[in-house]
Amino acid sequence: MSIIVIDLILESGIYFGKPRGFGTNEKGEDIGFNTEVYSTHEIDRIARVAFEIARKRRGQLCSVDKANVLEASMLWRKRVTAIASEYPDVELSHMYVDNAAMQLVRYPKQFDTIVTNNIFGDILSDEASMITGSIGMLPSASLGESGPGLFEPIHGSAPDIAGQDKANPLATILSAAMLLKYGLGEANAANRIENAVLDTLNRGFRTGDIYSTGNKLVGCKEMGEEVLKSVDSPVPTAI
Repeated sequence: MSIIVIDLILESGIYFGKPRGFGTNEKGEDIGFNTEVYSTHEIDRIARVAFEIARKRRGQLCSVDKANVLEASMLWRKRVTAIASEYPDVELSHMYVDNAAMQLVRYPKQFDTIVTNNIFGDILSDEASMITGSIGMLPSASLGESGPGLFEPIHGSAPDIAGQDKANPLATILSAAMLLKYGLGEANAANRIENAVLDTLNRGFRTGDIYSTGNKLVGCKEMGEEVLKSVDSPVPTAI
């Protein structure tokens, strides 16, 4: 089971909306302010991306917003609901972001594909990474309107362990699988990689960030080699 969180983190929303800045209120106190802004075409574009991806998975899309208090979220929910008519084969649901954060911890298997705005997606994607036990397990993608996009692990470069053979390579490997599936349309090749990662984990191999007693502790290089050994293995049973 995997969850995809799709958001507009590279444009619009509270990270890029205007006006923004610093000022002074009527009491003479310093204030900082940001503006959450989305337009119809921005919401429609990301919604269609989300529906297309959900269509390739289990056909379930959860749109996360805060439409009970935020006007930007009210427009978001209105537009996502409108776009849903173009995808009758995808089941759409809506959830407030605070409930979604709780539900991800309580019962993550209820989710398949999540679409949300930039700030909610930024938070929920990091929360979702801990369902796997480590941020070193999570691939990600930055998708434009054309082209395959940019696929990379959600984590940074971890310079504190550079050259020590400690890094978890699985997020990088799974990013390659995501590129094949969602960027290049090569689902069979992507499935081979995903199954190889799952088989390697089922065989008990762990890097330090996901290690627990009873498993085999390995470094970055050996973990990659074990995944290679599993590429042509039978489809594994989920752990």
